[in-house]
Amino acid sequence: MRKTVERFAVLDAAYSLDTLFTIEELRHILEGYGFPVSRATIYNSLKLFQELRLIACHRLSQGIRYEAVYSRNNHCHQICTSCGKITNIASDEVLSAVGNMKFKRFNMESFSLYVYGMCSSCAAKQQKGHKKATRNGVVCRRINIKHDKK
Repeated sequence: MRKTVERFAVLDAAYSLDTLFTIEELRHILEGYGFPVSRATIYNSLKLFQELRLIACHRLSQGIRYEAVYSRNNHCHQICTSCGKITNIASDEVLSAVGNMKFKRFNMESFSLYVYGMCSSCAAKQQKGHKKATRNGVVCRRINIKHDKK
């Protein structure tokens, strides 16, 4: 592996984030540092960093996201299906349960767990919208149409 200024910049920018990120978000951060790097350079650098286990790639329903890998390999994310917000879950019980599983003819190295649902903010907005619609009679009103026979 050649040690290039671009690779160090990409790695530094990735580790400056405490959440999952896209290539475009990383590119925007690098431009903010005054260090414009092409998408190809970022993509190739991230691919190399994945092989070195410095960066993890997550294929989610919202698209591909990357994450800096620290000392912990195993982790869980909760993903809101409404707004797309992704947060880490710190649950020793889940990590222990999955980490202690025995697999047939397979040696687990690490795992990522995705829990999909609705965050409290989106759930509150949805509930508020439902109450407003009910109060205005939108949900509860039925329209009966009678046809006259001639």
